[in-house]
Amino acid sequence: MIEVYLPLSRLLNLYVAATQSLYRVTDTFLGKPTSKVPYIIGIAGSVAVGKSTTARILRALLAHWPDHPKVDLVTTDGFLYPNEVLEERRLMARKGFPESYDAGRLLRFVSDVKSGKPEVAAPVYSHLAYDVLPDEAKLVRQPDVMILEGLNVLQTEDGGQREVPGTFVSDFFDFSIYVDAEDADLEKWYVDRFLTLRDTVFQDENSYFNRYASLSTEEAKTVARGIWTEINGPNLVHNIKPTRERAHLILEKGSDHSVRSVKLRKL
Repeated sequence: MIEVYLPLSRLLNLYVAATQSLYRVTDTFLGKPTSKVPYIIGIAGSVAVGKSTTARILRALLAHWPDHPKVDLVTTDGFLYPNEVLEERRLMARKGFPESYDAGRLLRFVSDVKSGKPEVAAPVYSHLAYDVLPDEAKLVRQPDVMILEGLNVLQTEDGGQREVPGTFVSDFFDFSIYVDAEDADLEKWYVDRFLTLRDTVFQDENSYFNRYASLSTEEAKTVARGIWTEINGPNLVHNIKPTRERAHLILEKGSDHSVRSVKLRKL
């Protein structure tokens, strides 16, 4: 882990410094007051691939470099439509697919952060309630770096295949990372995670998935594989994986979750 993430954080720290310097030079050239422009990093990849872990590691490492940048982490889960809306639109079975997100709200959020607004609110998602929390918000206040993590951060409106030019969330990224793994490993990790949640979070009576808490191991594996086959697998194939080559950097993970290769696109 140290051999991969520490050098990557160093590379990103250099990119952040160089980009912020470029912004200052541009402001000087235009005769404008120097403004603070957050450096935005997008992290994409499949369910269960480890996007959240990668994001948290990079956030911690970036914040510890000598210049101590302020680093915020936001996930796109909060930009899912509330369950009530998904149910009205018959999209509950497609939660995580592009159409289940409020893309306009996500785009406005990232645009506002990038434009340097003093305070921008992001909605908060509860995995316990399996829903957006209507009365909660995460406030982003002009960070030096913002990491945006989620399934859909590199997607265009139709999963990477759109031909008509438009504005997408990734247009505001300074750098993007795709966390990759073999499909078979992803399914296994998802099933393993489901079993762990069955024994922990699902035991909470307030959990949306409490009904799975009493399943036997074999029953839980069957349910998890069914969810993967019907929802997460197709979303990966049709919407997430096609965006992989749009990333600046691809982290390829092996079956033990370790990073086995790093592919950096030439600038």
